[in-house]
Amino acid sequence: MAKKEKSEAAEKIVKAEKAKSKKQKSDKPGAFARFRKSTVRFFKDFRGEIKKIVWPDLKMVLKSSGVVIASIAIFLVFIWLIDLGLSKSIDLLSDVARGADSGAGEDADETPTAADELEGIIDDETADETEKEEEASVSDTAESTDTGD
Repeated sequence: MAKKEKSEAAEKIVKAEKAKSKKQKSDKPGAFARFRKSTVRFFKDFRGEIKKIVWPDLKMVLKSSGVVIASIAIFLVFIWLIDLGLSKSIDLLSDVARGADSGAGEDADETPTAADELEGIIDDETADETEKEEEASVSDTAESTDTGD
């Protein structure tokens, strides 16, 4: 008899769990229904928050705009002064470097700089290309005179 009661109790528990799981599935709305409900709730909350906004009057807007424009002007002058100072210091350093190069004497003129070497390489390549073009035009002219006779 005790076994029978235990098995009946176990069956009741299993039935209750099945009913509970069916109930949970059926109570849960579909994805579109949840989306619609959350969207409606969002716009209701949005509308309530918009109503809480206190818009400034014209005097406050003009005053705030003036503060912003003045702040921008101050920072503009500050950054311009920094830029001017850095530009002048770079110019001064480059003048000092040029003065050191020219003050070194005749050796400074004899020692080629990297820019001079690069310029020489470019001139050599340009001269080679010019010679090739001249040779090609001479050979074209010679061929045209040979075939023309």
